Amino acid sequence: MEIERKWLVTGWPSCDLPLIARQQMSQGYINVRPTVRIRKEVLLKEDGDSTDFVLCIKSGAGIAREEIEISIPEEKFADLERVIGLPLIGKERRTYLLSDGCHLEVNHVDEGLPTEYWYAEIEYPSIEAARSWTPTEELGSYLGRDVSEEPGQSMGEYWELTRLGKGSGS
Repeated sequence: MEIERKWLVTGWPSCDLPLIARQQMSQGYINVRPTVRIRKEVLLKEDGDSTDFVLCIKSGAGIAREEIEISIPEEKFADLERVIGLPLIGKERRTYLLSDGCHLEVNHVDEGLPTEYWYAEIEYPSIEAARSWTPTEELGSYLGRDVSEEPGQSMGEYWELTRLGKGSGS
């Protein structure tokens, strides 16, 4: 089970948060409802980058969704990318450590394209923790609109809009 909240943001946070990871990602969708996605994740490290290829299946909506992630070989990722046949979504993710131990994941999507945007997510151990979490004043001024339970805010719906030319709700 994945339990997370999502906010629209602008840029990387300027508040003093420890940066714990940087990743470059490429992801594409085989299906959106339920979500069947492939993603290449390159963890950028000073001592050398590492790359994972993941097949992800998600179902449900809102802050709690079922999620299954399976590591796949690079060749299978390439096969699935060919089957998709569309440009993958590019993302840079930076992960920051919050004072309560949670991780703030900030994503810059499709940099340089007219549809580029930013969002942030925090994963929680329970629905109760997600609903009761409140940011510090400084972090609260960074986090934009909470879109966790708004229709049309998933990456799958972004895929439909930008890669398949479908409007929200199609």
